[in-house]
Amino acid sequence: MVRILIADDYPLTLMGTKAYVELLGYRVVGTCANGLVALNLIQQLRPDMAILDINMPGIDGVDILQKLHQQQAYTRVILLTMHREAAIYKRALNYKLSGYLLKEHADTELADCIRAVSGGLHYKSKYLDASHVADASAISDESLSPIERRIVALVAGQKTSKQIGESLFLAEKTVEGHRSRIISKLRLPKEKNALLKWALSNIKR
Repeated sequence: MVRILIADDYPLTLMGTKAYVELLGYRVVGTCANGLVALNLIQQLRPDMAILDINMPGIDGVDILQKLHQQQAYTRVILLTMHREAAIYKRALNYKLSGYLLKEHADTELADCIRAVSGGLHYKSKYLDASHVADASAISDESLSPIERRIVALVAGQKTSKQIGESLFLAEKTVEGHRSRIISKLRLPKEKNALLKWALSNIKR
């Protein structure tokens, strides 16, 4: 039986994923909400597979993947995340990523992903086309801070302020504040969807 470890700092997501994976007939050998704990458990338990969130306390999911790759670990890693940025996916591929899923579509893809990864295949969410995903590194305006660049990339993906906040772990009001400063820095007209229009026209996709 395939042995799986799951790590996510959102309790509902963590327990929901665990329950679903067990319903599929797999054995969950451990769960946790911290990246460092996840890395230690993977090293101790050597599960066949680890389903990891990217943003977690301690170290993030991509860093765990990198360390496991450096150690030539046995465990295959699936990243289950809200991040659509092409740069994150491409970075993870450098460390032999086995699967990349978006949380919003996990209910329809997780079973297929686990099955594929169990068979030694790579699985990328059909909702994540790296050639059409907004890439924060493609934003050339140097006046924007790193967080502002990520926000613009998500705006180009037609995400709402609420969705951006959930993805970057920011309050919706904080995102709105960033958007206002971005519009000011880019000297955009204060009209509806001005930032979205700029992002769609200026970000390579």
